[in-house]
Amino acid sequence: QVQLVESGGGLVQPGGSLRLSCAASESIFSIYVMGWYRQVPGKQRELVAEITSGGKTTYADSVKGRFTISRDNAKNTVYLQMNSLKPEDTTVYFCNAEDRYGLGSGDDYWGQGTQVTVSS
Repeated sequence: QVQLVESGGGLVQPGGSLRLSCAASESIFSIYVMGWYRQVPGKQRELVAEITSGGKTTYADSVKGRFTISRDNAKNTVYLQMNSLKPEDTTVYFCNAEDRYGLGSGDDYWGQGTQVTVSS
């Protein structure tokens, strides 16, 4: 069972930056699509950014130009660099490992979530 552990959340002022980290317990980046999601209470969890095994990245329109997803294969860690943060970015962020192509266990995995609060 793959475990994902997020860190890096916290309180930041509008316009500030945070970097989230997601450490995987196994080396899975070559077969799993890694993503960051967020969920506002009462709404569905939404994709923020993802990176495929080939390095292709996708971003939600709301974060394009402000957030960057990257990974360090040697550290089994995925990052989400968040710049120019806005109050509407406030919510819990989740790391996800998706077995999109069926090359892994067949299961998808989620981290426990990390809170990001953007407020003055």
